[in-house]
Amino acid sequence: MARNTSDTGASRQSLLRALAATLGLGLIGLFIYKKVISPAGYTDVPQEYQVTYVPSDFQLQIDEEQALDILSNPTRNRRAFDRLVYDLNLNILRHVGRRMNLDDSALGRVQEEYEKHHPYLAELYFNDFTRLNDTTGQLYETWYDNEGSGAVQALREVAGKYTCFLVTQVITSLVPTQGGSIYAKGKEVNTPCGVAMQEAVAPMLAKLSDRAAIRDFGRSRGLLQEKVERVIAELATMEVRDKKGLNRNLQTKVFGFAVSSSDIEVSAISLLKVGFRLNDYFDIQLNSRQEVVTITLPQPVILSHEVYPKIDKLDIGWMREVENIDLNKNFNVLRSEFRREALESDIFEKAENQAIELMNTLFGPIVKGISPKYQLRVVFADTGAPLYEDLSEEANQYPD
Repeated sequence: MARNTSDTGASRQSLLRALAATLGLGLIGLFIYKKVISPAGYTDVPQEYQVTYVPSDFQLQIDEEQALDILSNPTRNRRAFDRLVYDLNLNILRHVGRRMNLDDSALGRVQEEYEKHHPYLAELYFNDFTRLNDTTGQLYETWYDNEGSGAVQALREVAGKYTCFLVTQVITSLVPTQGGSIYAKGKEVNTPCGVAMQEAVAPMLAKLSDRAAIRDFGRSRGLLQEKVERVIAELATMEVRDKKGLNRNLQTKVFGFAVSSSDIEVSAISLLKVGFRLNDYFDIQLNSRQEVVTITLPQPVILSHEVYPKIDKLDIGWMREVENIDLNKNFNVLRSEFRREALESDIFEKAENQAIELMNTLFGPIVKGISPKYQLRVVFADTGAPLYEDLSEEANQYPD
C-alpha cells in the first residue's frame, strides 16, 4: 500500500513538472515570436493597412534667432507668427511622414492636407500663446532674464495642446486605417503623436530654449547701459492697485532625503496703469455732411507697471544657499501674476469707457461750439495685423 502511494505521488510530480516545462516552453516561444519573428506592433492584417517605421532625423528649417524675435512680440509680428506656426507644423508633419516611410505621393500631399487646418490652428495658436505669454511686459521680462525663455515655454504648452490632434488629422488622411487604427512595424516603432512630440517638438523646443537662455542673459546685462530719454504721449484712464504674497520652500536632498531646507516669503504691491499710447495712433476727423466729429484712439494697453517687492521671511537652511536667481524668480512670478490678472479682467473695457467719457468732457463743448447739431463719436482703431493670409506658396520663408 505504501509503495503504491509513493508511486502515485511520484507520478503526480512528474506530471506537474511536464506541465510546467510545457508552459515555460510556450512562454519562451511566444516571447521569441513577439520579439524576433513578429516585430513590435505587427498584427496579422492586410498589407495595405501596415506601416513600416524607418530611421529619420528631424530637420528644423527655421531661423532660430528670427523665431525668438517673432515670439517675443507676436502681436506686432502677426503675419510672421502665422508663418512660424505654418513652418513648425509642416516640418513636424514631414518628419512623421518620413519616419512612417510614406511614399513620395503621400509625402507630397502633407502640405496640401495641412493647409486645410492651418487657418483655424494659426488663430488658436495666437490666442493661446498671447494669453500665456504677456508680451506687453518685455522690459520687465528682459530685466529678469526671462523674455525669450518665457516665450518658448508658452510655445511648449501650446504645441503640446494641438500637435497630437494635428498629426492625427493629417496622417490618418494619408495612411489607410482599419477601424481607425494604424498597424506599424519596423525599428523604433511609436505612435505618430509620439514621434511628433518626442522626436520633433521636444528637440526643437530644447534648441530654442538654449538659444533663448543665451540671448536673455546678454540682453539683461546690456539693458539700459545708458540713460534713455524719449518723447511720449499717453492717456492713462485706469489704475489697478493690488497686493500678493508667495511662499517657497527650497530643499537640499542627499540620496533622495531632505537634509536641509530654506523658507522664503515674498510679498509685493502693484500699481498698474492702463490707457492709450497717443503717439502710436490718434486722429480727429470732421464730417460736415453727416455733422459728426470722430476721434479715433488706439487700443488700450498697459502703460506702466510698478511692483514693489518685500522679503517678509528668509530662513536659510544649513546646507542651502539662497542665490539671487531664487529671489529674482519669485519677484518675477508675482509681477507676472499681477499682469495676468489684469489682462484677463475687464480693466481694458473700463479704460475704453472712461476714455469715451473723458473725450466728451474735453471735446464736447468744442464740437457743440461748431454747431449744436454736431455729434462727437469716439472709436478705437484696430491696429492688429490680418488674422490669416495664404501661406501656401512660400513655405519655410518669412514675409519681409
